[in-house]
Amino acid sequence: MAQLWGGRFTKETDAQVYAFNASIDFDKRLYRQDIEGSIAHATMLGRQGILTEEETQKILDGLRGIREDIERGKIVIDSRYEDIHSFVEANLIDRIGDAGKKLHTGRSRNDQVALDMRLYTREQILAVDALLKELLQVILQTMEENLETYMPGFTHLQKAQPITLAHHYGAYFEMFKRDRQRMKDIYERMNYCPLGAGALAGTTYPLDRELTAQLLDFYGPTLNSMDSVSDRDYLIEFLAALSTVMMHLSRFSEEIIIWNSNEYQFVEIDDAYSTGSSIMPQKKNPDIAELVRGKTGRVYGALMSLLTTMKGIPLAYNKDMQEDKEMAFDAMDTVKDCITLFTGMLATMKFRTDRMAKSAMNGFTNATDAADYLVGKGVPFRDAHGIIGRLVLYCIEQNTSIDALSLEQLQSISDRFEADIYDAISLKTCVEKRLTIGAPGPDAMRKVIALHKAYLVR
Repeated sequence: MAQLWGGRFTKETDAQVYAFNASIDFDKRLYRQDIEGSIAHATMLGRQGILTEEETQKILDGLRGIREDIERGKIVIDSRYEDIHSFVEANLIDRIGDAGKKLHTGRSRNDQVALDMRLYTREQILAVDALLKELLQVILQTMEENLETYMPGFTHLQKAQPITLAHHYGAYFEMFKRDRQRMKDIYERMNYCPLGAGALAGTTYPLDRELTAQLLDFYGPTLNSMDSVSDRDYLIEFLAALSTVMMHLSRFSEEIIIWNSNEYQFVEIDDAYSTGSSIMPQKKNPDIAELVRGKTGRVYGALMSLLTTMKGIPLAYNKDMQEDKEMAFDAMDTVKDCITLFTGMLATMKFRTDRMAKSAMNGFTNATDAADYLVGKGVPFRDAHGIIGRLVLYCIEQNTSIDALSLEQLQSISDRFEADIYDAISLKTCVEKRLTIGAPGPDAMRKVIALHKAYLVR
């Protein structure tokens, strides 16, 4: 058992206690961040004269060699070591001797792990942001291609008013755009360096924390050593943002599942993103959408786990905080996989535009426009609302739609109907006359799409 703290102890740690305490099985993914932080720390120690030039160079060469050997598979990170910090330091000492023992000068595992997790989370924020941008590009392309693809808009899962596929997709563009904004906000708040905070009270060595922060591309050092080692707000914020991403993906997935059903048949999911049934040969299941919807709870669980862990921890560092990693790592991996697969599914999905338009026509989505038509003929809106309500009831009884009725039938309900009613309640008219910014009219949508294009090239 490779431990860095055994001097005060007189006997070996119980094997089960050691295994329970160790974090190497999951924090080994932090090896690059740990080595990167150690390189910055050693560089700073050398410039401050705390290490000699020769010691500094030995340490730097040794750390770079360890990183290279890990990446080439020449050495394996295994459970003989308590954590990734022990692994790196023990291997460094084996390689360069006593100079390696000086690397930890002015540093604690508390500020070291705080740094590693911050560096890793920062990378993950950028990775998720890049995937969200790719998703937005696919959504925007679909919007551009479907400005006149008519479909029903829903409230309460009931057909409400006619919209376009471009407009529907545009709602999700706004959601994922906000997700990207959250990534940027979190990055801005978290990008400060905790290294040099020590265990909780700094150090007596003349460290240059500003230099360390600069070497690691942080905006500057954190300003309270106790908060530096006990802060996981940035990770909670990131998990909350990831949960929101998954909520958006799950809502979109739910709609695709509905659209893919036999009753709707709005979409055809590509074979590469579907599976069949082991017993029912006719089935083509929307598995990716269903799995994304299901994995949302898994990401929520990581957020709730960390919130619960952190709620009762007094200052400063406590071992409970080791629980910040496993579920967070899983959540990060899950979200990246979900965005990637969901983007691929969207990019290859085909639309049954005829089914969409027919569904919009058969669901009385033009009823509001019919009421507005009567208002335009001088009927008070409340009276117009009642007239159209009776008209819809008549259509239901006759198993037909408003636009399929003859003028004589329409005038039997109200003599204010004239021949121009059919143009007034066509899907094209219902959509195109909605011209305010944010509405589904094609002119309004083109303005929005131009704004989205400009946003994505920034």
